[in-house]
Amino acid sequence: MKYNISITKTTNSKLDQIDFNAIPFGKTFSDHMFVADYIDGEWTNLAIVPFGDISISPVNLAIHYGQSIFEGMKATKKMDGTPCFFRPLLHSERLNASARRMMMPEVPADLFMEALHLLVGLESAWIPPQEGSALYIRPVMFAMDDMLGVKVSKTYKFIIVTGPVGPYYPKPVKLIAETEFVRAAAGGVGEAKTAGNYAASLYPAQKAIDNGYDQVMWLDAKEFKYVQEVGTMNIFFRIGDKVITPATDGAILKGITRKTLIEIMKEKGYQVEERLVSIDEVVDAYKAGTLKEVFGTGTAAVVANVSHIKYKDVVMELPPVETHELSHLLKNEINQMRSGKIADRFNWIEPVKSLVKVG
Repeated sequence: MKYNISITKTTNSKLDQIDFNAIPFGKTFSDHMFVADYIDGEWTNLAIVPFGDISISPVNLAIHYGQSIFEGMKATKKMDGTPCFFRPLLHSERLNASARRMMMPEVPADLFMEALHLLVGLESAWIPPQEGSALYIRPVMFAMDDMLGVKVSKTYKFIIVTGPVGPYYPKPVKLIAETEFVRAAAGGVGEAKTAGNYAASLYPAQKAIDNGYDQVMWLDAKEFKYVQEVGTMNIFFRIGDKVITPATDGAILKGITRKTLIEIMKEKGYQVEERLVSIDEVVDAYKAGTLKEVFGTGTAAVVANVSHIKYKDVVMELPPVETHELSHLLKNEINQMRSGKIADRFNWIEPVKSLVKVG
């Protein structure tokens, strides 16, 4: 191993308290976490330690001015029990793309990968065995300078936490197209996984829930005409014989699941278009009976079927989920590739290399 990552194991594991058949998303965390500090231009104090609180100043720059980014990824187990990552280097690349946009230091890919392998190797017993469940992995970086003033921090904290999760959306979702509030605009930070993007979405997302919907479907910031993405996912429309998804234009997150599914669909002969998608085109396809299925994609959700979309006074009720053959095919493809039921023909699966025994 290139890096000297110290390991302090917990003396009080919580693993025996976990019911893998009933896991609330994002509320249960495993025993350990990886931590690192960026000081004087380098990553130092590299360690895996028991999961726990950290101390920050009340004038921490991240709290006041928002220098905070994160990633979301998963580890699963094959049928033979081997713990694996799915396209982990893409998450490293996207974390660093977010860091560049937010004027934060990059995490070297080899450090990112070494920390992942050590941490998940230590926590491999926390990976749920059920298909569709996983060990969710949350890398996060934030400013650590303790002063007031809008400036770039010189010090940072990088942490990786993990926790078992079940399916993010256990049932099809209902979406409402937002015509007043904006998630992101071209030239902004919509392409970065930065904390402020999600804070800005909370109010319209709650309005959607209050009106009986699960998530907001965001439209462009200029004309409220073109579909961007959903609050937690990229989005795909199957219209006639085509599969259409909004092109990433700087205001849309470059989803890794999105990229994966586009590659699978093209391999299987589907006609996939990445382009501007107007909400009027979606409504017209619905009225013409050519809108066959709509689904969202993301690391947490994997593939989530959409049952309804509301735009102004039009409520589009999609065909029964049982008929959404493409989204089911894609979800099964990823889950079965992860479990080893089908071949990893793209070399996307990376077994955990550095297993650390607890005790």
